[in-house]
Amino acid sequence: MNEQIKHYEDKLKYEIDSWDLNIALKEDKNIIVIDARSNEAYEYERIPNSINLPHRTMTEETLINLDKDIIYITYCDGIGCNASTKGALNMAKLGFKVKELIGGLDWWIRDGYQTDGKNARKASSISCGC
Repeated sequence: MNEQIKHYEDKLKYEIDSWDLNIALKEDKNIIVIDARSNEAYEYERIPNSINLPHRTMTEETLINLDKDIIYITYCDGIGCNASTKGALNMAKLGFKVKELIGGLDWWIRDGYQTDGKNARKASSISCGC
């Protein structure tokens, strides 16, 4: 039983869903959202106020100006993409506190939250209520 509890506790330590991320952003928690996809994908559509750091470019040199006391939330397209996992792994290896957004941009949109970019969408009245 303790092994199962640890599993769920670990998931909550390392993952966040769109509902909790939206609340954290509204409450101005000490977090930064990282889009780990390509620059082109970021320009097309993204979570508002996120910054683009493609996972392939993450190195000690490219992340040198980031604060290691902040929690970073990585995301990508969603379930069919692993850029957020690769980005979170890269950042964790470099000593950053990081969580991965479950479902990525796909679930952010599905849950009705606003996006920015060339394909920007307004928030809808849909809410997952997680």
